[in-house]
Amino acid sequence: MEHCATKQMTRIAYRQLIYSFILAVCAFVSGCNDSAIIWSGESPSPDKHFVASARTEQYGGLGTAGVYTTVYLKQIGQSPVEILTLSNKSAYPLGITAVNMTWVTPSHLSITYKGHATIDFQAVKCAGVEISVEEKR
Repeated sequence: MEHCATKQMTRIAYRQLIYSFILAVCAFVSGCNDSAIIWSGESPSPDKHFVASARTEQYGGLGTAGVYTTVYLKQIGQSPVEILTLSNKSAYPLGITAVNMTWVTPSHLSITYKGHATIDFQAVKCAGVEISVEEKR
Protein backbone atom coordinates (compact mmCIF):
# COMPACT_ATOMS: atom_id res chain seq x y z
CA MET A 1 0.00 0.00 0.00
CA GLU A 2 2.79 2.43 0.82
CA HIS A 3 4.31 1.84 -2.62
CA CYS A 4 1.04 2.93 -4.36
CA ALA A 5 0.79 6.04 -2.20
CA THR A 6 4.38 6.97 -3.04
CA LYS A 7 3.69 6.56 -6.77
CA GLN A 8 0.58 8.73 -6.51
CA MET A 9 2.52 11.45 -4.64
CA THR A 10 5.25 11.32 -7.31
CA ARG A 11 2.64 11.77 -10.08
CA ILE A 12 1.10 14.75 -8.28
CA ALA A 13 4.51 16.36 -7.78
CA TYR A 14 5.39 15.69 -11.44
CA ARG A 15 2.11 17.30 -12.64
CA GLN A 16 2.68 20.33 -10.42
CA LEU A 17 6.17 20.70 -11.83
CA ILE A 18 4.86 20.56 -15.41
CA TYR A 19 2.09 23.09 -14.67
CA SER A 20 4.57 25.42 -12.98
CA PHE A 21 6.93 25.16 -15.96
CA ILE A 22 4.13 25.91 -18.45
CA LEU A 23 2.99 28.89 -16.38
CA ALA A 24 6.56 30.24 -16.20
CA VAL A 25 7.03 29.89 -19.99
CA CYS A 26 3.72 31.70 -20.67
CA ALA A 27 4.67 34.53 -18.32
CA PHE A 28 8.11 34.84 -19.94
CA VAL A 29 6.73 34.90 -23.50
CA SER A 30 4.02 37.44 -22.70
CA GLY A 31 6.63 39.72 -21.10
CA CYS A 32 8.68 39.80 -24.31
CA ASN A 33 6.01 41.78 -26.19
CA ASP A 34 6.28 44.83 -23.95
CA SER A 35 6.21 48.09 -25.90
CA ALA A 36 5.27 51.71 -25.30
CA ILE A 37 4.95 54.80 -27.47
CA ILE A 38 7.36 57.29 -25.91
CA TRP A 39 7.05 60.14 -28.45
CA SER A 40 4.70 61.11 -31.26
CA GLY A 41 4.05 64.09 -33.50
CA GLU A 42 2.42 65.15 -36.75
CA SER A 43 2.66 67.85 -39.37
CA PRO A 44 -0.07 68.65 -41.93
CA SER A 45 0.98 69.81 -45.39
CA PRO A 46 0.36 73.48 -46.26
CA ASP A 47 -2.52 72.52 -48.59
CA LYS A 48 -3.92 70.06 -45.99
CA HIS A 49 -3.89 67.16 -48.51
CA PHE A 50 -1.32 65.18 -46.51
CA VAL A 51 -0.37 64.59 -42.90
CA ALA A 52 3.09 63.42 -41.89
CA SER A 53 3.06 61.64 -38.53
CA ALA A 54 5.73 59.93 -36.50
CA ARG A 55 6.01 57.88 -33.34
CA THR A 56 8.78 56.33 -31.33
CA GLU A 57 8.17 52.94 -29.74
CA GLN A 58 10.37 51.40 -27.11
CA TYR A 59 10.29 47.62 -26.94
CA GLY A 60 11.41 45.57 -23.97
CA GLY A 61 12.18 41.92 -23.57
CA LEU A 62 15.03 39.50 -23.66
CA GLY A 63 16.69 39.77 -27.08
CA THR A 64 13.92 41.97 -28.49
CA ALA A 65 14.57 45.30 -26.79
CA GLY A 66 14.91 48.33 -29.05
CA VAL A 67 13.84 51.87 -29.81
CA TYR A 68 12.33 52.59 -33.24
CA THR A 69 10.95 55.79 -34.75
CA THR A 70 8.61 55.42 -37.71
CA VAL A 71 7.36 58.24 -39.95
CA TYR A 72 4.16 57.85 -41.96
CA LEU A 73 2.62 59.85 -44.78
CA LYS A 74 -1.16 59.89 -45.00
CA GLN A 75 -3.09 61.35 -47.89
CA ILE A 76 -6.62 62.47 -46.99
CA GLY A 77 -8.97 59.50 -47.41
CA GLN A 78 -6.12 56.95 -47.65
CA SER A 79 -4.30 54.69 -45.21
CA PRO A 80 -0.94 55.90 -43.85
CA VAL A 81 2.20 54.70 -45.64
CA GLU A 82 5.50 54.12 -43.85
CA ILE A 83 8.16 56.39 -45.32
CA LEU A 84 11.01 56.27 -42.78
CA THR A 85 12.17 53.97 -40.00
CA LEU A 86 15.01 54.83 -37.62
CA SER A 87 16.50 52.68 -34.89
CA ASN A 88 18.24 53.99 -31.81
CA LYS A 89 20.37 52.20 -29.25
CA SER A 90 18.60 54.06 -26.47
CA ALA A 91 15.78 56.51 -25.80
CA TYR A 92 18.09 58.64 -23.67
CA PRO A 93 18.84 61.48 -23.39
CA LEU A 94 15.22 62.59 -23.47
CA GLY A 95 14.13 63.73 -26.94
CA ILE A 96 16.94 61.98 -28.84
CA THR A 97 14.43 59.94 -30.87
CA ALA A 98 12.20 62.85 -31.95
CA VAL A 99 12.16 63.85 -35.61
CA ASN A 100 11.31 67.21 -37.12
CA MET A 101 8.87 67.09 -40.05
CA THR A 102 8.79 70.32 -42.09
CA TRP A 103 6.87 70.91 -45.29
CA VAL A 104 9.11 72.89 -47.66
CA THR A 105 6.29 72.98 -50.22
CA PRO A 106 2.99 71.06 -50.48
CA SER A 107 4.93 68.37 -52.39
CA HIS A 108 8.22 68.30 -50.45
CA LEU A 109 8.56 66.96 -46.90
CA SER A 110 11.86 67.49 -45.10
CA ILE A 111 12.62 65.23 -42.13
CA THR A 112 15.52 65.83 -39.76
CA TYR A 113 16.61 63.51 -36.97
CA LYS A 114 19.17 63.78 -34.23
CA GLY A 115 22.42 61.85 -34.44
CA HIS A 116 23.02 58.35 -33.19
CA ALA A 117 20.10 56.88 -35.14
CA THR A 118 20.39 54.34 -37.94
CA ILE A 119 18.16 54.59 -41.01
CA ASP A 120 16.55 51.19 -41.50
CA PHE A 121 14.12 52.22 -44.26
CA GLN A 122 13.74 55.41 -46.30
CA ALA A 123 11.35 56.30 -49.11
CA VAL A 124 12.42 59.14 -51.39
CA LYS A 125 9.00 59.77 -52.93
CA CYS A 126 5.47 58.78 -52.01
CA ALA A 127 2.14 59.82 -53.60
CA GLY A 128 3.91 62.60 -55.49
CA VAL A 129 5.60 63.96 -52.35
CA GLU A 130 9.39 64.20 -52.35
CA ILE A 131 10.93 63.16 -49.05
CA SER A 132 14.33 64.39 -47.91
CA VAL A 133 16.00 63.09 -44.78
CA GLU A 134 18.91 64.73 -43.01
CA GLU A 135 20.83 64.02 -39.83
CA LYS A 136 20.98 67.03 -37.54
CA ARG A 137 24.05 67.14 -35.33
